[in-house]
Amino acid sequence: MKKILNDVYSYVDEMLVGLCAAHPEYYAQTAEGARVIKRSDAPIKGKVGLVTGGGSGHLPVFTGYVGQGLLDAAAIGDVFASPSADQMVEAMRAADGGAGILCIYGNYGGDVMNFSMARDLIEMEDIRTTAVVLADDVASAKAAEAEKRRGVAGLIYAYKVAGAAADAGENLDEVTRLARKAADSVRSIGAALTSCTVPQAGKPTFQIGETEMEMGMGIHGEPGVWRGPMRTADKIAAEMMDTLLADQRLAAGDRASVLINSLGATPPEELYILYRYVKRRLDDLGVKIVMPLVGRYATSMEMAGVSFTFCKLDEELERYLKAPAECAFWKV
Repeated sequence: MKKILNDVYSYVDEMLVGLCAAHPEYYAQTAEGARVIKRSDAPIKGKVGLVTGGGSGHLPVFTGYVGQGLLDAAAIGDVFASPSADQMVEAMRAADGGAGILCIYGNYGGDVMNFSMARDLIEMEDIRTTAVVLADDVASAKAAEAEKRRGVAGLIYAYKVAGAAADAGENLDEVTRLARKAADSVRSIGAALTSCTVPQAGKPTFQIGETEMEMGMGIHGEPGVWRGPMRTADKIAAEMMDTLLADQRLAAGDRASVLINSLGATPPEELYILYRYVKRRLDDLGVKIVMPLVGRYATSMEMAGVSFTFCKLDEELERYLKAPAECAFWKV
Protein backbone atom coordinates (compact mmCIF):
# COMPACT_ATOMS: atom_id res chain seq x y z
CA MET A 1 0.00 0.00 0.00
CA LYS A 2 1.35 3.41 -0.97
CA LYS A 3 -0.66 6.27 0.61
CA ILE A 4 0.08 9.63 2.19
CA LEU A 5 -0.88 9.09 5.84
CA ASN A 6 0.57 8.88 9.35
CA ASP A 7 -1.33 5.98 10.84
CA VAL A 8 -4.11 3.95 9.29
CA TYR A 9 -6.18 4.30 12.46
CA SER A 10 -5.98 8.11 12.49
CA TYR A 11 -6.71 8.47 8.76
CA VAL A 12 -10.30 9.70 9.11
CA ASP A 13 -9.74 11.87 12.19
CA GLU A 14 -6.75 13.70 10.71
CA MET A 15 -8.62 14.19 7.43
CA LEU A 16 -11.54 15.84 9.25
CA VAL A 17 -9.23 18.14 11.21
CA GLY A 18 -7.57 19.21 7.97
CA LEU A 19 -10.89 19.71 6.19
CA CYS A 20 -12.17 22.04 8.91
CA ALA A 21 -8.85 23.87 9.16
CA ALA A 22 -8.79 24.49 5.41
CA HIS A 23 -12.42 25.62 5.15
CA PRO A 24 -13.53 27.11 8.49
CA GLU A 25 -16.06 29.28 6.65
CA TYR A 26 -18.05 26.11 5.89
CA TYR A 27 -17.16 23.33 8.32
CA ALA A 28 -16.76 22.83 12.06
CA GLN A 29 -16.53 19.74 14.26
CA THR A 30 -19.12 19.46 17.00
CA ALA A 31 -16.35 18.60 19.47
CA GLU A 32 -12.62 17.94 19.35
CA GLY A 33 -12.10 14.54 17.81
CA ALA A 34 -15.77 14.14 16.92
CA ARG A 35 -16.63 12.53 13.63
CA VAL A 36 -19.53 14.91 13.14
CA ILE A 37 -19.19 17.89 10.84
CA LYS A 38 -21.68 20.77 10.95
CA ARG A 39 -22.13 24.06 9.18
CA SER A 40 -20.01 26.68 10.86
CA ASP A 41 -23.22 28.66 11.54
CA ALA A 42 -25.41 25.69 12.60
CA PRO A 43 -27.94 25.30 14.07
CA ILE A 44 -30.06 27.91 12.32
CA LYS A 45 -33.16 28.80 14.32
CA GLY A 46 -36.44 28.04 12.60
CA LYS A 47 -34.88 26.19 9.66
CA VAL A 48 -35.38 22.49 8.85
CA GLY A 49 -32.09 20.72 9.57
CA LEU A 50 -30.64 18.42 6.91
CA VAL A 51 -28.42 15.57 8.07
CA THR A 52 -26.56 12.83 6.22
CA GLY A 53 -24.04 10.20 7.13
CA GLY A 54 -21.97 7.34 5.79
CA GLY A 55 -18.51 5.94 5.58
CA SER A 56 -15.40 7.94 4.79
CA GLY A 57 -13.61 7.44 1.48
CA HIS A 58 -16.23 9.08 -0.74
CA LEU A 59 -15.37 12.77 -0.42
CA PRO A 60 -17.07 15.14 -1.29
CA VAL A 61 -19.89 12.78 -0.20
CA PHE A 62 -20.82 13.08 2.67
CA THR A 63 -19.13 15.83 4.69
CA GLY A 64 -18.22 17.91 1.69
CA TYR A 65 -21.82 18.92 1.01
CA VAL A 66 -22.31 20.61 4.37
CA GLY A 67 -22.87 24.27 3.59
CA GLN A 68 -25.30 27.05 2.78
CA GLY A 69 -28.15 25.77 0.62
CA LEU A 70 -27.05 22.17 1.24
CA LEU A 71 -26.62 20.08 4.41
CA ASP A 72 -26.45 21.19 8.03
CA ALA A 73 -24.48 18.26 9.47
CA ALA A 74 -22.94 14.90 8.60
CA ALA A 75 -21.83 11.89 10.64
CA ILE A 76 -18.78 10.08 9.28
CA GLY A 77 -17.60 6.54 9.88
CA ASP A 78 -14.34 4.77 9.11
CA VAL A 79 -13.49 4.22 5.47
CA PHE A 80 -16.42 2.37 3.87
CA ALA A 81 -18.03 1.82 7.30
CA SER A 82 -21.21 3.32 8.68
CA PRO A 83 -21.04 5.89 11.48
CA SER A 84 -22.64 4.85 14.73
CA ALA A 85 -26.18 5.71 15.80
CA ASP A 86 -24.68 7.91 18.53
CA GLN A 87 -22.78 9.94 15.93
CA MET A 88 -25.97 10.36 13.93
CA VAL A 89 -27.80 11.58 17.02
CA GLU A 90 -25.01 14.09 17.60
CA ALA A 91 -25.32 15.29 13.99
CA MET A 92 -29.08 15.75 14.39
CA ARG A 93 -28.62 17.73 17.57
CA ALA A 94 -26.08 19.94 15.80
CA ALA A 95 -28.55 20.60 12.97
CA ASP A 96 -31.63 21.15 15.12
CA GLY A 97 -33.00 24.65 14.68
CA GLY A 98 -36.40 23.74 16.08
CA ALA A 99 -38.18 22.96 12.77
CA GLY A 100 -37.42 19.24 12.57
CA ILE A 101 -34.72 17.13 10.92
CA LEU A 102 -34.64 15.45 7.51
CA CYS A 103 -32.12 12.61 7.21
CA ILE A 104 -30.89 11.85 3.66
CA TYR A 105 -28.66 8.81 3.17
CA GLY A 106 -27.84 5.96 0.86
CA ASN A 107 -29.43 2.52 0.88
CA TYR A 108 -26.72 0.58 2.74
CA GLY A 109 -27.52 -1.82 5.56
CA GLY A 110 -25.45 -0.16 8.29
CA ASP A 111 -26.57 3.36 7.44
CA VAL A 112 -30.23 2.37 7.26
CA MET A 113 -30.11 0.49 10.57
CA ASN A 114 -28.15 3.16 12.46
CA PHE A 115 -30.24 6.06 11.16
CA SER A 116 -33.39 4.20 12.19
CA MET A 117 -32.01 3.77 15.72
CA ALA A 118 -30.77 7.36 15.83
CA ARG A 119 -34.15 8.74 14.78
CA ASP A 120 -35.86 6.76 17.53
CA LEU A 121 -33.40 8.18 20.06
CA ILE A 122 -33.62 11.80 18.93
CA GLU A 123 -37.43 11.73 18.81
CA MET A 124 -37.36 10.90 22.53
CA GLU A 125 -35.99 14.46 22.84
CA ASP A 126 -39.12 15.76 21.06
CA ILE A 127 -37.25 16.48 17.84
CA ARG A 128 -39.34 15.37 14.86
CA THR A 129 -37.52 13.60 12.02
CA THR A 130 -38.19 12.27 8.54
CA ALA A 131 -35.96 10.28 6.18
CA VAL A 132 -35.29 9.91 2.47
CA VAL A 133 -33.19 6.93 1.36
CA LEU A 134 -31.43 7.08 -2.02
CA ALA A 135 -31.56 3.96 -4.17
CA ASP A 136 -30.39 5.16 -7.59
CA ASP A 137 -27.86 2.54 -8.78
CA VAL A 138 -29.72 0.72 -11.56
CA ALA A 139 -27.03 -1.96 -11.81
CA SER A 140 -27.70 -3.25 -8.31
CA ALA A 141 -31.29 -4.44 -8.78
CA LYS A 142 -33.96 -4.56 -11.47
CA ALA A 143 -36.65 -1.87 -11.70
CA ALA A 144 -39.21 -4.20 -10.14
CA GLU A 145 -37.03 -4.29 -7.02
CA ALA A 146 -35.87 -0.66 -7.12
CA GLU A 147 -36.12 -0.36 -3.34
CA LYS A 148 -33.15 -2.77 -3.07
CA ARG A 149 -30.82 -0.60 -5.14
CA ARG A 150 -27.72 1.02 -3.68
CA GLY A 151 -27.52 4.76 -3.19
CA VAL A 152 -24.66 6.41 -5.05
CA ALA A 153 -23.95 9.80 -6.66
CA GLY A 154 -27.65 10.67 -7.00
CA LEU A 155 -27.47 11.69 -3.35
CA ILE A 156 -26.17 15.09 -4.31
CA TYR A 157 -29.37 15.98 -6.17
CA ALA A 158 -31.45 15.21 -3.08
CA TYR A 159 -29.04 17.26 -0.95
CA LYS A 160 -29.26 20.19 -3.33
CA VAL A 161 -33.03 20.28 -3.77
CA ALA A 162 -33.76 19.72 -0.07
CA GLY A 163 -31.12 22.27 0.94
CA ALA A 164 -32.63 24.94 -1.27
CA ALA A 165 -36.13 24.22 0.00
CA ALA A 166 -35.01 24.37 3.64
CA ASP A 167 -33.20 27.64 3.04
CA ALA A 168 -36.37 29.01 1.43
CA GLY A 169 -38.20 28.42 4.71
CA GLU A 170 -40.27 25.41 3.68
CA ASN A 171 -41.48 23.19 6.53
CA LEU A 172 -40.29 19.64 7.24
CA ASP A 173 -43.05 17.90 5.31
CA GLU A 174 -42.48 20.02 2.21
CA VAL A 175 -38.68 19.68 2.34
CA THR A 176 -39.11 15.92 2.70
CA ARG A 177 -41.52 15.76 -0.24
CA LEU A 178 -39.08 17.62 -2.46
CA ALA A 179 -36.09 15.50 -1.38
CA ARG A 180 -38.09 12.35 -2.12
CA LYS A 181 -39.12 13.72 -5.50
CA ALA A 182 -35.47 14.39 -6.34
CA ALA A 183 -34.48 10.92 -5.13
CA ASP A 184 -37.17 9.34 -7.34
CA SER A 185 -35.94 11.34 -10.34
CA VAL A 186 -32.32 10.13 -10.38
CA ARG A 187 -30.77 7.05 -11.94
CA SER A 188 -27.07 6.14 -11.80
CA ILE A 189 -24.64 3.52 -13.06
CA GLY A 190 -20.90 3.14 -12.59
CA ALA A 191 -17.97 1.41 -14.27
CA ALA A 192 -14.64 0.58 -12.63
CA LEU A 193 -11.19 0.19 -14.20
CA THR A 194 -9.06 -0.34 -11.07
CA SER A 195 -9.57 -1.04 -7.40
CA CYS A 196 -9.03 1.23 -4.43
CA THR A 197 -7.22 0.33 -1.21
CA VAL A 198 -8.82 0.86 2.18
CA PRO A 199 -6.04 2.04 4.52
CA GLN A 200 -6.89 -0.37 7.32
CA ALA A 201 -6.98 -3.31 4.87
CA GLY A 202 -3.69 -2.35 3.24
CA LYS A 203 -4.42 -4.17 -0.02
CA PRO A 204 -6.69 -3.59 -3.04
CA THR A 205 -10.38 -4.20 -2.36
CA PHE A 206 -10.60 -6.42 -5.46
CA GLN A 207 -8.38 -7.65 -8.28
CA ILE A 208 -8.94 -6.65 -11.89
CA GLY A 209 -6.67 -7.24 -14.88
CA GLU A 210 -4.69 -4.45 -16.55
CA THR A 211 -6.80 -4.73 -19.71
CA GLU A 212 -10.15 -5.32 -17.97
CA MET A 213 -13.06 -3.17 -16.78
CA GLU A 214 -16.25 -3.95 -14.85
CA MET A 215 -19.61 -2.44 -15.73
CA GLY A 216 -22.03 -1.69 -12.92
CA MET A 217 -19.58 -2.08 -10.05
CA GLY A 218 -20.55 -0.43 -6.76
CA ILE A 219 -18.55 2.25 -4.99
CA HIS A 220 -17.27 -0.25 -2.40
CA GLY A 221 -16.29 -2.80 -5.02
CA GLU A 222 -19.65 -4.59 -5.06
CA PRO A 223 -19.93 -6.86 -8.13
CA GLY A 224 -21.20 -5.33 -11.35
CA VAL A 225 -23.13 -6.83 -14.25
CA TRP A 226 -20.17 -7.94 -16.36
CA ARG A 227 -16.37 -7.91 -16.43
CA GLY A 228 -14.48 -7.99 -19.70
CA PRO A 229 -11.90 -6.35 -21.95
CA MET A 230 -11.52 -2.58 -21.77
CA ARG A 231 -13.65 -0.71 -24.30
CA THR A 232 -13.45 2.68 -25.97
CA ALA A 233 -14.94 5.74 -24.28
CA ASP A 234 -17.86 5.88 -26.73
CA LYS A 235 -18.73 2.22 -26.23
CA ILE A 236 -18.61 2.63 -22.44
CA ALA A 237 -20.77 5.75 -22.60
CA ALA A 238 -23.23 4.12 -25.00
CA GLU A 239 -23.84 1.13 -22.73
CA MET A 240 -24.20 3.29 -19.62
CA MET A 241 -26.65 5.57 -21.39
CA ASP A 242 -28.63 2.65 -22.84
CA THR A 243 -28.98 1.17 -19.35
CA LEU A 244 -30.12 4.43 -17.78
CA LEU A 245 -32.54 5.27 -20.57
CA ALA A 246 -34.05 1.79 -20.40
CA ASP A 247 -34.85 2.41 -16.74
CA GLN A 248 -36.01 6.02 -17.01
CA ARG A 249 -37.29 7.16 -20.36
CA LEU A 250 -36.17 10.59 -21.54
CA ALA A 251 -37.91 11.91 -24.62
CA ALA A 252 -37.94 14.99 -26.84
CA GLY A 253 -38.84 18.06 -24.81
CA ASP A 254 -37.65 16.63 -21.49
CA ARG A 255 -35.12 18.46 -19.35
CA ALA A 256 -32.47 16.70 -17.24
CA SER A 257 -29.31 17.38 -15.31
CA VAL A 258 -26.40 15.05 -16.06
CA LEU A 259 -23.55 14.19 -13.69
CA ILE A 260 -20.41 12.61 -15.14
CA ASN A 261 -18.53 11.68 -11.98
CA SER A 262 -14.96 10.53 -11.40
CA LEU A 263 -14.73 7.69 -8.90
CA GLY A 264 -11.45 9.16 -7.71
CA ALA A 265 -8.58 8.58 -10.12
CA THR A 266 -10.18 9.25 -13.49
CA PRO A 267 -8.94 12.63 -14.77
CA PRO A 268 -11.24 15.40 -16.01
CA GLU A 269 -9.97 14.96 -19.56
CA GLU A 270 -11.52 11.50 -19.74
CA LEU A 271 -14.74 12.73 -18.14
CA TYR A 272 -15.12 15.37 -20.84
CA ILE A 273 -14.56 12.77 -23.56
CA LEU A 274 -17.53 10.90 -22.07
CA TYR A 275 -19.63 14.04 -21.65
CA ARG A 276 -19.08 14.86 -25.31
CA TYR A 277 -20.82 11.58 -26.21
CA VAL A 278 -23.63 12.06 -23.67
CA LYS A 279 -24.36 15.58 -24.88
CA ARG A 280 -24.52 14.53 -28.52
CA ARG A 281 -26.77 11.58 -27.74
CA LEU A 282 -29.23 13.61 -25.63
CA ASP A 283 -29.24 16.36 -28.26
CA ASP A 284 -30.27 13.75 -30.82
CA LEU A 285 -33.12 12.67 -28.54
CA GLY A 286 -34.26 16.26 -28.10
CA VAL A 287 -33.50 16.29 -24.35
CA LYS A 288 -32.31 19.60 -22.91
CA ILE A 289 -29.37 19.27 -20.48
CA VAL A 290 -29.65 21.64 -17.53
CA MET A 291 -26.67 22.47 -15.31
CA PRO A 292 -24.33 19.64 -16.38
CA LEU A 293 -21.89 18.46 -13.72
CA VAL A 294 -18.53 17.02 -14.78
CA GLY A 295 -15.94 16.29 -12.12
CA ARG A 296 -15.33 14.60 -8.79
CA TYR A 297 -18.60 14.63 -6.84
CA ALA A 298 -18.80 11.15 -5.24
CA THR A 299 -15.65 9.05 -5.11
CA SER A 300 -14.39 5.66 -4.04
CA MET A 301 -10.93 6.52 -2.73
CA GLU A 302 -8.47 6.30 -5.66
CA MET A 303 -10.58 3.96 -7.80
CA ALA A 304 -10.31 4.64 -11.54
CA GLY A 305 -13.72 4.69 -13.15
CA VAL A 306 -16.77 6.78 -13.74
CA SER A 307 -20.44 7.00 -12.88
CA PHE A 308 -23.27 8.59 -14.83
CA THR A 309 -26.30 10.08 -13.08
CA PHE A 310 -29.35 11.48 -14.85
CA CYS A 311 -31.82 13.63 -12.91
CA LYS A 312 -35.06 14.19 -14.82
CA LEU A 313 -36.38 17.64 -14.02
CA ASP A 314 -39.69 19.42 -13.84
CA GLU A 315 -40.12 23.13 -13.19
CA GLU A 316 -40.07 22.68 -9.41
CA LEU A 317 -36.94 20.52 -9.23
CA GLU A 318 -35.09 22.73 -11.70
CA ARG A 319 -35.86 25.85 -9.66
CA TYR A 320 -34.41 24.35 -6.48
CA LEU A 321 -31.47 22.81 -8.33
CA LYS A 322 -30.49 26.23 -9.64
CA ALA A 323 -30.91 28.02 -6.29
CA PRO A 324 -27.73 29.42 -4.67
CA ALA A 325 -25.63 27.00 -2.63
CA GLU A 326 -22.03 26.87 -1.53
CA CYS A 327 -19.59 24.46 0.07
CA ALA A 328 -15.91 23.78 -0.49
CA PHE A 329 -16.61 21.42 -3.39
CA TRP A 330 -19.62 22.89 -5.19
CA LYS A 331 -20.95 26.37 -5.74
CA VAL A 332 -24.17 27.26 -7.52
